Amino acid sequence: MKERFILYQSTYGEALMNKWWMVGPACVIALLAAGSPVGAVTVTPGDLMFRHDVLRPGTARQAGLLTEHVAALPDIAASYLRPTPDHPDHPTYAGATVLAAHHGIVVSRFAVGAAVRYAAHDTGIVELPPEERIPARTDTLWDLASISKLFTTIVVLQQVEAGKVSLDEPVATHVPEFAAGGKATITVRHLLTHTSGLPAFLPFYSHYPTPGERLTAALTTPVTAATRPGGQYVYSDIGLISLGVLIERVTGKSLAEAVRDGVTGPLGMRDTGYNPSPSLRNRIAATEYQPYVNRGMVWGSVHDENAWALGGAAGHAGIFSTADDLAILCQALLDGGIYRHHRILSEGMIRQALVNYNADLLPEFPDSARGLGFELAKHSYMDGMASPVTFGHTGFTGTSVVIDPLDHSFLIMLSNRVHPDRAWGASTVARRALARAFAAAHPIREPSGGTPWRTELRDNAAMTLTAPLRQAAGEKAKGSFLLWYDTEPVHDTLTIESSSDGVTWTPLSITSCPVGPREFSPPVLGAEDGKPGTTSDGTVSGFGGRRWWTVTVDVPPGTIELRFTYRTDSGSQGRGILLDHLRVVEEGVVLASPGTRLAADGWQPSRTSGTGAEPWTD
Repeated sequence: MKERFILYQSTYGEALMNKWWMVGPACVIALLAAGSPVGAVTVTPGDLMFRHDVLRPGTARQAGLLTEHVAALPDIAASYLRPTPDHPDHPTYAGATVLAAHHGIVVSRFAVGAAVRYAAHDTGIVELPPEERIPARTDTLWDLASISKLFTTIVVLQQVEAGKVSLDEPVATHVPEFAAGGKATITVRHLLTHTSGLPAFLPFYSHYPTPGERLTAALTTPVTAATRPGGQYVYSDIGLISLGVLIERVTGKSLAEAVRDGVTGPLGMRDTGYNPSPSLRNRIAATEYQPYVNRGMVWGSVHDENAWALGGAAGHAGIFSTADDLAILCQALLDGGIYRHHRILSEGMIRQALVNYNADLLPEFPDSARGLGFELAKHSYMDGMASPVTFGHTGFTGTSVVIDPLDHSFLIMLSNRVHPDRAWGASTVARRALARAFAAAHPIREPSGGTPWRTELRDNAAMTLTAPLRQAAGEKAKGSFLLWYDTEPVHDTLTIESSSDGVTWTPLSITSCPVGPREFSPPVLGAEDGKPGTTSDGTVSGFGGRRWWTVTVDVPPGTIELRFTYRTDSGSQGRGILLDHLRVVEEGVVLASPGTRLAADGWQPSRTSGTGAEPWTD
């Protein structure tokens, strides 16, 4: 591989007209083999820094966040109580509770809509008049659905730490009947990462008459034909049902007792558990009308039919909780497995749980990024909060938790989107909108206190920022600029192009080098730390490490304009693109400088990126 090295100055600011300039420490740049987009900064669980924050109420300003974005959260949540352009046929949910926190400061905590809005009638579903509805409250108990899997996961990992279970031993070691159906070699890790080959779901509730027979059927379910352990990704309730049984066999307790003794009890989560008392009914959000199993409007018992048919407590579903209780769990995970001196997992186990064990499966199964039980980097609902180590989970009833350990933030959304009918649609659009706004509330430290250009958060758009040169470039023109980027990998891209006529555009080969202080130390994918990523097609995409980069380009002879085009798809995003200090020079002549008047479509000057945060220093 042929390499060319360029040494940059180590001082910040504009250099002499015929010199290169740079921010931060001296940096040697290698022009590496080209061909793939710059992006994909590697950050691992080993880079995480655990704090020891305690939850307390506070304002966005006290938390160092941008007030306007935090203030927008209630209106965003309320907008989905009625049909919206992205969810046009029905309301997304009847009601919701939302809680957002940063560094332990709860900056937003509110409820919208109704916990109970519909009722069953002889003729079907009826909407209750406003005076008969039960409003959603901040202490409403919501059916967490598959977020229950996280509680199962934590208890399993506790058994691993205690030496009672090994991640790579067969499940059948503890649950012998599980070996049936070609599952003798399936391990605990396979079930936690959903790579066992088990099917996603089977209706045990309707095929077998008793809880015992249903559980036996779940445990003896065969793997899908032509699968192999670890060779594919299928999100499976059946695997987590089996882990719930493993917990009972290993601990000698019921699943509900094991979760209480291992998680909710130590953390003081008093409102969290299976099969809530009938006395709490008026605090519980109703879910779905299920006449096909003679349940009527489900209210006060678990929505999931299999969990209900297994007695209300199963490894995949069944837990009810409040936003306040879930906030304790989220903070404990952000704090490295401990909260108020009560430890549920070690820091080492938290790091182990956040490794993407399905990385090799991603090309074939793009949605398969998984740690041990936790979903990782799911832009579909994490949006701008996503990073390679952002973790969380969703629940079928309309619930979600997103935990961002790089920003030490989390977002909880609990809703009853299946009330009164699951066919009314998913709550993904609302989850994404809330995550996008909360992500935007996190300021980006500017390198100079200037006014960078920033892309708007628009879906399905092509946004351009065009820089005219003062004269056509000659043979030795060089360009440089500061870039901050965070996009949905592959789907949302920035392209740097040149034109000699303002009509035809050619992508430029670019080289990037990280600058400034680091909150963690990720290398650029495919290069040594402190060295660049390079692309021949001028494309930048993915996670940029939430830091600024210096980007350099060779400007082709005859160029009269440079253009930055940010293209987004119709779904999720990252936090977008910021660009500052664009400069093009050639043999003592400045062809473009930070003062050059740019033509913007979908880009705006932004000073809000620095508001509320400490100033950038070298």
